[in-house]
Amino acid sequence: MRDIRRWLIAALALLPTLGHAYELSDWESVTQAARGQTVYWNAWGGDPRTNAYIDWVADRVEQRYGIDLEHVKVGDTAEAVTRVVAEKAAGNEAQGAVDLIWLNGENFAAMKGNELLYGPWAKQLPNFSLTAPKQHPEVREDFTLPVNGYESPWGRAQVTFYYDSTRVDEPPRSMPALLDWAKAHPGRFTYPQSPAFLGTTFLKQALLALTEQSEALYEPVDEADFEAVTAPLWEYLDRLHPSLWREGKNFPAGGPQMRQLMGDGALSLAFTFTPSAPAAAVLDHQLPPTTRSYILDNGTLGNVHFVAIPYNAQHKAGALTVANFLLSPEAQARKQDLSMWGDATVLDMSQLNASQQEAFERDGRTADSLPPQSLGETLREPHPSWIEPLEQAWRQRYGAQ
Repeated sequence: MRDIRRWLIAALALLPTLGHAYELSDWESVTQAARGQTVYWNAWGGDPRTNAYIDWVADRVEQRYGIDLEHVKVGDTAEAVTRVVAEKAAGNEAQGAVDLIWLNGENFAAMKGNELLYGPWAKQLPNFSLTAPKQHPEVREDFTLPVNGYESPWGRAQVTFYYDSTRVDEPPRSMPALLDWAKAHPGRFTYPQSPAFLGTTFLKQALLALTEQSEALYEPVDEADFEAVTAPLWEYLDRLHPSLWREGKNFPAGGPQMRQLMGDGALSLAFTFTPSAPAAAVLDHQLPPTTRSYILDNGTLGNVHFVAIPYNAQHKAGALTVANFLLSPEAQARKQDLSMWGDATVLDMSQLNASQQEAFERDGRTADSLPPQSLGETLREPHPSWIEPLEQAWRQRYGAQ
């Protein structure tokens, strides 16, 4: 009798986290099961605008769906991945601490490859069709890997250069031209150290522009001659570094520090992975109003970022509901609004009615910012297996300077 009583107490303690059963094919059952759940969303917490947007999402999903959305701020997505890996190793198959992850690239490859993701589910979201996936393969692919319904898109990013027009008459519009410009203006440009995300992004951007074997970058790195493919990159950086800020002996920790150097006047030229970020920084008085943005003539690296649900998430119904809300016209328009974040939408405007489309036009962009439709050619991300070898090779060559 005592054992039965203990079992009942334990079962009752679990009820708040188990929620109701749901069927993906019955979306109403998903939102019903989500009500009352606390969803722990592990997402990068390094930008105030991004954090403010996630706070806004939290308010909306609480009002509409009765979900308590908690933003678990991480410095690197790998922190959340490591937690899920540790839970699996400990045999935690249903009580995971992570319900939703802002995921991309090598972290998606690692989680999918180790069967750490719940799914497939993305195609079942009512709002997923608004991305017009048949016409936009980028929402179905993450760093060359098919998503297969294990992630849901929610934003776009692309390398965008920016400069102070009072200091720069004509900015460089190719990677070779950037080298020439840096030599002519020593100390006025730099890039973040790898493995900082933006630093590794610069390595990939340069490598795509310089190597004669770019097709190899879209296959697993083990199938290529790494030294031969990357040799032009290291030759380029060897020539570039003496002309960088602090002669390439020190590097910014990331995008925010590089932006601060621009704001302080230490740099005249910089870059970001968020096209709207320079204009947003002007509005926030972090950059001068003479700041201008542009894309390289032959295109720049870009991708779609996603959210995913770990296989052992406690609150899957709540996570599904949040992911679907992130794809709503309301949430996407709010995210693209420069006064909020400025992150570009993944929705196809032809799928929206006139009033929904109008919301995307009222985004407060300034005359010096790049509208989403003028970003030029987007270069595909290399296969995720290239990232770690690139970062390791960079550290061996330049990390100890």
